[in-house]
Amino acid sequence: PEIRPSSGAFGSVDSTCGLKSNDELFRDVPLSGVLGDQQAALFGQTAFHPGEAKNTYGTGLFLMMNTGTQPVPSAHGLLTTVAYRLGRDGDVVYALEGSVSHSGSTLRWLRDQLGLISSAADSETYASETSHNQGLYLVPAFSGLFSPHWNDRARACIVGMTAGHHRGHICRAALEAACYQTREIFDAISMDSGVELRALNVDGGGTVNRFMMQFQADMLGVEVVRPVVMETTALGAAFVAGLAVGVWRDLDEIEGLWAAEERFVPRMEERERERNWRGWK
Repeated sequence: PEIRPSSGAFGSVDSTCGLKSNDELFRDVPLSGVLGDQQAALFGQTAFHPGEAKNTYGTGLFLMMNTGTQPVPSAHGLLTTVAYRLGRDGDVVYALEGSVSHSGSTLRWLRDQLGLISSAADSETYASETSHNQGLYLVPAFSGLFSPHWNDRARACIVGMTAGHHRGHICRAALEAACYQTREIFDAISMDSGVELRALNVDGGGTVNRFMMQFQADMLGVEVVRPVVMETTALGAAFVAGLAVGVWRDLDEIEGLWAAEERFVPRMEERERERNWRGWK
């Protein structure tokens, strides 16, 4: 098959797309955008410049960072991928990608298997009752470890537990684990590409957990930004399609449409950040 850009004229909707003969609403609507799921989310987060990145907090974690117009082979367990290309004459923009198997599903395990919480929202409530993890770490390797380790024999564990730990510490450790694993991937991206993370745009159901978003900013040392429009995959697909048919002029106009709902600024002292990180590693 012919390699085509992410944004361009591919055809139009007709009966071969499953359109019913009496359905006129979508007839001849142009097909003008094509992106993979995570690439669309990256575009929907308007991560158009090297060092701009997104992380989707769902059942797992799905991270991607724009690395510019040259592909960066990974030596640290990541995937080198095409982010997008706008039009036949546009530059190909590349990205590095990593994924983690368990994030939101770890909270489901706390709820369904251990009975420690009644809902995902409870995890924030109980975690907030603690001022520190007190040396307790949870590694949610229920299906092995994905990026950047790729170890399918690894198994989940809780380490550092003492008689002084309680439900709040376990909930806190579950939330912190997602943030530590996110940092592992972005550290690997930085080592591979030499591009430093500028900010992290986030989406997915887990971003409603303000405790986790603040801890993520603290562990990365960069601003974490939650957008107004959370359906970033659909938004990215719409953006590339609209660019091809003139709905939007250029990337500058699209950047002007993106808006932040909440920003989480790092506030943890460096010594505490490194103490937490050493405990995880």
